[in-house]
Amino acid sequence: MMVKKNGLLAAGAIAVAASLALAGCAAGSNSSGTTSDADSSTLTVWVDADRAAVLKDAAAAFTKESGVKVKLVQKDFAKIQEEFIAQVPTGKGPDITIAAHDWLGNFVSNGVVQPVELGDTAADYQQVAVTAMSYEGKTYGVPYSIENIALLRNTALAPTAPATFDDMTAAGVAAGTEFPYLVQIGPEADPYHLYPFQTSFGAPVFGTNADGSYNPDDLTVGNAGGEAFATWLASEGAAGRMSVNLTGDIAKEKFFAGASPFLLTGPWNVPDAQAAGIDLSIDAVPSAGGQAAQPFVGVQGFMVSAKTKNAIAANEFLVNYIGSEDVQTALYDVGGRPPALTAAFESASSDPITAGFGAVGASAVPMPNIPQMGKVWQFWGVTEAAIISNQGDPVQLWQKMTADIAAAIQ
Repeated sequence: MMVKKNGLLAAGAIAVAASLALAGCAAGSNSSGTTSDADSSTLTVWVDADRAAVLKDAAAAFTKESGVKVKLVQKDFAKIQEEFIAQVPTGKGPDITIAAHDWLGNFVSNGVVQPVELGDTAADYQQVAVTAMSYEGKTYGVPYSIENIALLRNTALAPTAPATFDDMTAAGVAAGTEFPYLVQIGPEADPYHLYPFQTSFGAPVFGTNADGSYNPDDLTVGNAGGEAFATWLASEGAAGRMSVNLTGDIAKEKFFAGASPFLLTGPWNVPDAQAAGIDLSIDAVPSAGGQAAQPFVGVQGFMVSAKTKNAIAANEFLVNYIGSEDVQTALYDVGGRPPALTAAFESASSDPITAGFGAVGASAVPMPNIPQMGKVWQFWGVTEAAIISNQGDPVQLWQKMTADIAAAIQ
């Protein structure tokens, strides 16, 4: 792999910088709780198995240029957040970890990450990716991928993209299939997949500050738009178009079998759909409430430990190696998630599937990365399930949910 480096620090400069960083950390190691057994000439990086092979080549190139070794430690992605928060304060955590952007608020509140200096390279990334990796005005990670749901359309059953939700439903009915459209719900509903419909009614979960960050003191989900969404959700349930019996597995199997022209899902179901012989188009989620239907964007990237003794080398490795077009493209090749770096994304967009998801993602919104979001999910899904199942007045159920969330995040 050829890594294009932007302003790579000379090997000697990194060594000196690492030494200075070490000296600075060593002076405060006793009071900060940082362990003294970490090797200042080595960067330890936590990474999942799928990304490890790509980083191996980038790590070798970085070591050759800088003299700083990179030790890759494979971790179960699902367990990284918890382990990172537990180990960093003890000094046993890594210098760098792979992470999802919505862990960021939890990381910052626990004091386990430090900001990353993207410098001029910040403009090289898609804006939504940098926003997702930012918290309280500071950028804490180098993004490498963007992921979001969109509308998969079976072009044999629906030749044109629907402009609105009503258009989609009408096209589905005209196709004569079992379902006019498919979206996974499940026993506790699925707020993630239903969110673009909710935003189309003007009911985001939280309001935002002037810089685009989420404001935990502005719980907007219970506004008039939220009530309208709840009423609409009940009507879709009553019409039988949405059901808690429609799980993710059932929804995709029905779509693969040609039981509907439309499936609201992510790129993870594209390979199986293509294997089923479906000619796909990737479209924007049609609006049900009149405003833009914005799905959540999930951004993955790499963050630096607050306790690293190699902060400068860690920043250099992330910005100029993980952030290079070659590495971002290689990460896309193994994972299929659209790259966060614009140049790599434009190259990957020769694939119309990637281009389609990327176009939807560009106008989507980051999943809230504030800690308060963790209190939302427990009430959100069960309420949507109750509304879809017509277990009460939808507006009353929605407002009770809003009050429960507000109490939980106090």
